[in-house]
Amino acid sequence: MPGDQPRVVDRRVPPGWQAEPVSHDIDVRPVPTVWAGHRTYASRALLAPTSLDQLASLVTSGERVRAIGSRHSFTDLADSPGVLVTLEGLERAPVLDPAAGTVTVTAHTTYGTLGPWLHDRGFALAALASLPHISVVGAVTTATHGSGDAVTTLAGAVVALEILGADGDVRRVDRDHPAFAGSVVTLGSLGIVTSVTLAVEPTYDVAQTVIDDVDLSAVVENLGDVHASATSVSVFTRWDGRASIWRKHRTDVAPERDLSGLGGHPADGQRHPIPGVDGAACTPQLGEVGPWFARLPHFRLEFTPSAGEELQSEHLVPQALAPRAVAAAREVLERHRDLVLVSELRSMAADNLWLSSAYERPGVGIHTTWVQDETRVRAAAAELEAVLEPYEFRPHWGKVFATSELARRYPRWDDAVALVRESDPRGVFAGPFTERIGLR
Repeated sequence: MPGDQPRVVDRRVPPGWQAEPVSHDIDVRPVPTVWAGHRTYASRALLAPTSLDQLASLVTSGERVRAIGSRHSFTDLADSPGVLVTLEGLERAPVLDPAAGTVTVTAHTTYGTLGPWLHDRGFALAALASLPHISVVGAVTTATHGSGDAVTTLAGAVVALEILGADGDVRRVDRDHPAFAGSVVTLGSLGIVTSVTLAVEPTYDVAQTVIDDVDLSAVVENLGDVHASATSVSVFTRWDGRASIWRKHRTDVAPERDLSGLGGHPADGQRHPIPGVDGAACTPQLGEVGPWFARLPHFRLEFTPSAGEELQSEHLVPQALAPRAVAAAREVLERHRDLVLVSELRSMAADNLWLSSAYERPGVGIHTTWVQDETRVRAAAAELEAVLEPYEFRPHWGKVFATSELARRYPRWDDAVALVRESDPRGVFAGPFTERIGLR
């Protein structure tokens, strides 16, 4: 039984390696599926170390290793040809530094845990994603984002990280480090992130409202004004000619901008992004003021998020090209409406992180939640990418995409690859996804 005796892992050792026995007893668990349930990781085992020493001994043993968090990825991004690790046994309470305006969390911490904890102490984050259920580290290392012209992806809040490297040592990389911009959005390729430090600000309140039945063409033509009308704006559509505009607005800033010229009407009850689904799982939308962590996500922490059995894709284009890009995407997505549960249009500010989808350009994400039919969805995603090619799209790392031409989409790609090779010359943290995209 796991835990009865010290365990030597059945390694898959790359040529030229000398594997050493794992000296610590590490709990072994069944290999899980991804969050949506459509894919089981190909790794041989899921290990649960309870100390940094255990984690370091595994990393230096000759085993291929990758870490998983909330498993909210729709590809094999987190998979490993060796083993996976969960860092829940290393979770510690957040550490707030009010003077520095930062909070430090360990790798297994979720935004749903961190949000109320920060609010109770008078602090907040500038942005959150749709789901509070996701882990902080998983979100920042994939440039996951919420929405808002003035806010970056969640990775933009990172002030410092601690990374356990291939030699078993933990290194701190902060904004003063010359490799910082290449060390945040890394897809787990530099090592296992054991903690992350985020910028915080004084807590604030948000009110959320929804405008239903807006003409989709009018939204697309005025997309910049729509996204600039509130702190965080999402446009939902099933490509049937109509759209809903979800607006989350801070109460401590100027009022929302008027969008009455676009038509539509205020929602008279709770809405779910997917038409016909009960809105009880969603955060309050009728203008009730509440704390930031209970309004910025679309979904309440206590409910299972979104549809569950689904696939997702997202393609991020420069904000300046977004209306034309969305119009081009519309033609494809209208043809595949039978596969589309809902699409969402969101904006974000630029950052300077090498592999971020918003690197050096403000962006708009064309996000689609699909039925769980991988063959047909991948074909539809390939069609979508063909029409988006002139609009310089970058795919979301954790979602379904077809392109293999990634280097030319990221100006610092070669620098990112060089950093990975320098940090992990033996490929301890390489997996099928990172090898397939050439991040080695």
